[in-house]
Amino acid sequence: MIMNYFWCLCVILSVLFAMISGQVGGITTSFMEGATAAVTLAITMAGPLCLWSGLGNLMEKLSITDYPTALLRPVLYKLFPSTRYDPGISRAISANVCANLLGLGNAATPMGIRAVSKLVNPAKPYTATDEMCRLVVMNTASIQLLPTTVAAVRAGAGCRNPLDILPCVWISSLLSVSAGLLAAELLRRIWTDV
Repeated sequence: MIMNYFWCLCVILSVLFAMISGQVGGITTSFMEGATAAVTLAITMAGPLCLWSGLGNLMEKLSITDYPTALLRPVLYKLFPSTRYDPGISRAISANVCANLLGLGNAATPMGIRAVSKLVNPAKPYTATDEMCRLVVMNTASIQLLPTTVAAVRAGAGCRNPLDILPCVWISSLLSVSAGLLAAELLRRIWTDV
């Protein structure tokens, strides 16, 4: 909500200063170039997004996601104890984690929403559980083995080798997930003690 006001204020100030300095033509050109670049980027990203979303749904229907679920089970049991009692939660979280490992970005979002909806406590439907918070942190920071969305954006921007960022992505995503999970655990302990 605050960010909406912030961006509106930036646009209004830009137009105001352009009018004061007599550069209205320049700002109009910038708006049009920005809009064109946004549409081009959206079309460039639409293909990989549709491909990976469709592939993820196909993998779920063919039960291919059961194999990664089995591999991830020890980690999921530690981070999400409710996965021990409900295989549906385990499959949903595993599908989301796998989508994030493949760097599918927006294609992982529907899987994350489905996983979070399975973690809702029926007694407190409007309260986020600790497991929900951990999943949101993991989703937001997301460890990526293959950043396909970023590679698609870089390729769309004309990069000759869009995957040359892999080592940096691995290190930064591992550090961000670790820091996020540590912060979630510390905050859980603080709020539990209060």
